[in-house]
Amino acid sequence: MASKTNPVTFLQQVRSETSKVTWPSRRETMISTLMVFVMVFFAAAFFFAADQLMGWAIGLILNVGA
Repeated sequence: MASKTNPVTFLQQVRSETSKVTWPSRRETMISTLMVFVMVFFAAAFFFAADQLMGWAIGLILNVGA
């Protein structure tokens, strides 16, 4: 069974651990955020194109297309 610590000790331990974290700079955060948005755009474009292509192909197969 785990030993219980009081809330004050717990918060001191949390503060001590967070001071050991190497936080990213503002520039690193902005670059990472931009990269995420770019990748989301490419993924959305890819899945849109794939959906359109599969819909067109299924329409041809089922003779529902134009």
